[in-house]
Amino acid sequence: MTILRVRNALRLDHNVLLPKISYSWATTSNACRNYATRGDSPASKNIVYVDGVRTPFLMSGTDYSQLMPHELATHSLVALQRKTKIPKEIIDYIVYGTVMQEVKTSNIGREAALAAGYSERTPAHTVTMACISSNVALTTGMGLIASGAYDVVVAGGVEFMSDIPIRHSRPMRNLMVKASKAKSLGQTLSLLASIRPKHFVPDLPAVAEFSSGETMGHSGDRLASAFGISRAEQDEYALRSHTLAQKAQQDGNLSDLVPFKVPNVAKAVDRDNGIRVSSPENLAKLKPAFVKPYGTVTAANASYLTDGASAGLIMSEEKAKQLGLRPKAYMRQFTYVSQDPVDQLLLGPAYAIPKVLNLAKLSLNDIGVWEVHEAFAAQILANLKAMDSEYFCQEYLKRNSKVGIPDLKKWNAWGGSLSIGHPFAATGVRLASHTANRMIKEDQQFGLIAACAAGGQGVGMIMERHPDAKL
Repeated sequence: MTILRVRNALRLDHNVLLPKISYSWATTSNACRNYATRGDSPASKNIVYVDGVRTPFLMSGTDYSQLMPHELATHSLVALQRKTKIPKEIIDYIVYGTVMQEVKTSNIGREAALAAGYSERTPAHTVTMACISSNVALTTGMGLIASGAYDVVVAGGVEFMSDIPIRHSRPMRNLMVKASKAKSLGQTLSLLASIRPKHFVPDLPAVAEFSSGETMGHSGDRLASAFGISRAEQDEYALRSHTLAQKAQQDGNLSDLVPFKVPNVAKAVDRDNGIRVSSPENLAKLKPAFVKPYGTVTAANASYLTDGASAGLIMSEEKAKQLGLRPKAYMRQFTYVSQDPVDQLLLGPAYAIPKVLNLAKLSLNDIGVWEVHEAFAAQILANLKAMDSEYFCQEYLKRNSKVGIPDLKKWNAWGGSLSIGHPFAATGVRLASHTANRMIKEDQQFGLIAACAAGGQGVGMIMERHPDAKL
């Protein structure tokens, strides 16, 4: 099945022409060289990924809608402890990612840990870096272990789009603060009398980039146009994601998912509810979601607002041996990248993949498992085309030649964010769990994780199957 064909010269921005590019999903795979287990981790000691879990990922406004976000994070912590059978007292530190922060639980990692029954003496903090927040949680944990500060860390992420924080307008907030400081009833009444109808207009969370004022959807449409990606190609990729996710779900491969008995819901939530295999004809009927009426990004070929949480257990290999554990993978190299937040907002993987491969001294053909975040079908296809463009790689990546195209049979083989869902800060650990589990099931040595993030940033991570690994 050929999904990407460029029929004309492609314009990346106002002044740059890209050459014609074409390739097929049937890219020939090359066997990975039999590398010995490496000790060239960024850490001074081997750090292992023992296991990971997640709640079912649900479309916002469905079965989780009456919960609070820390309850999802709590479930992931409890589920991880039950799955690994590690006493809570063994955990030295907890770090969680989140993006749309609930003001009542600003340090959601700490609140979730307390609710999950962890000791009040177990420190926890919360990080944010848009869609790669739980990648940051993982690498923060790696840093804590590498430094010798701690041996065992839980890293996770949570996002809850069913109840986003909405504030009063700034003028109303200013009046309320002044009213709270008023020293007399007269002063209070005077301030309240100054309220006007416009003060009641709420201050909604931004859906646009602060630096550019542009939404990611608009950026996805512009990338599609710049790289010559058609609506049909995007819909075809989206259908691929949903089809592979449905098969993985039916085959029981999404074993990182732990059912969740939600209060006031009749039965336990036991599967992701956004996986829906449609037909090309039905997908073609959908109207553009952002650039109307000529855009190509639709609700079907874009990731949807999702509720969910994830958690992963990492530790030094020495500690894992002491505890009698069989880790699934080594955490090897990682890198973060940032680039133009306007024209290249979603191209983080194209920058991160060659950089992290170089750090790990690996090639494209050494990677047996690819897990790359799918924000939009257009974003995925644009990154693939960028890596396969001599001009892009020479001009922007400062390479002598193009990166090339991964073996796409090994690319997101269990579906991705388009189908499984994308709770912003929980996706990174989901990618890590799927990488570890796929390396074992598919008998591969190395896996690569990559993702884009708001602000024109991205991440690349390398994992290696542990010799003692089992599902």
